[in-house]
Amino acid sequence: MGISQLNIEDVEIKLAQTEEEVEASQRLRYRVFYEEYAAKPSEEMARERRDMDDFDSIAEHLIVLDNSIKDPIDRIVGTYRLLRHEAANKHGKFYTSDEYNIDSLINSGSTLLELGRSCVLADYRTRPVLQLLWEGIIEFMLTHDIGTMFGCASLHGTNIEAFSQQLAYMHHYHLSPENIRPRALDKHYVDMNLHSREDLNAIEVFKSLPPLIKGYLRVGCTIGEGAVIDHQFNTTDVCIVLPMNEFAPRYRRHYARKINARYQPSKNGAGEGNGALVLARRFS
Repeated sequence: MGISQLNIEDVEIKLAQTEEEVEASQRLRYRVFYEEYAAKPSEEMARERRDMDDFDSIAEHLIVLDNSIKDPIDRIVGTYRLLRHEAANKHGKFYTSDEYNIDSLINSGSTLLELGRSCVLADYRTRPVLQLLWEGIIEFMLTHDIGTMFGCASLHGTNIEAFSQQLAYMHHYHLSPENIRPRALDKHYVDMNLHSREDLNAIEVFKSLPPLIKGYLRVGCTIGEGAVIDHQFNTTDVCIVLPMNEFAPRYRRHYARKINARYQPSKNGAGEGNGALVLARRFS
């Protein structure tokens, strides 16, 4: 069951349904990660001008489209890769497990959804578009009865000194509960406890975080132990975790209203989307 389309004027969000749409999302990722943020592509990726890996074929791809653009391929202006628990089990692992020990999550009994490869073209990095992405993710989680979402989020650059306050802030104020806390693999582990809690101006440090990480923290995400430097992507990664029942109440109500508003049950109460409507009400 796919998610419904969510329109903001000319912008909509949906799951990629064709190979052409998936490839277009990979080209978008290449533009953002490699051309804008100076990641290092493989020879194949540079030749194809697509960011791609083995997980793309087993994941689902949330895409943002601007329908005012004439070329259907160029309409994709944002994307998120969503990897469900059962697909990862068949594949043998989650992408995040290359950087973090996530056994505590896997053994938690919760149905997991891994978020990754998030990117939006610069002109579309606005609050309405980011909220649209969140609505799509939440509806997907409700539709598939996801218990916990997680994944890697990035600060752009690999200079730990430049991010020392941000990393320390996340460690002191947003560390995941021990029973579901991912930990950076020993070979990648970078200590985040680089300043004492007392030495941090929490409000100012929060303001300096990348918009995506700020969004994660606002809705209630916590952060795993240790950061990881990803030299290919020119980033410093942290691992975010959010059980659905820990979603911040303010945002639960906001997104439940948004999702509910898109479903109009038929007179007999059995219209398409009625199941998601019921789930959204439960989410609120």
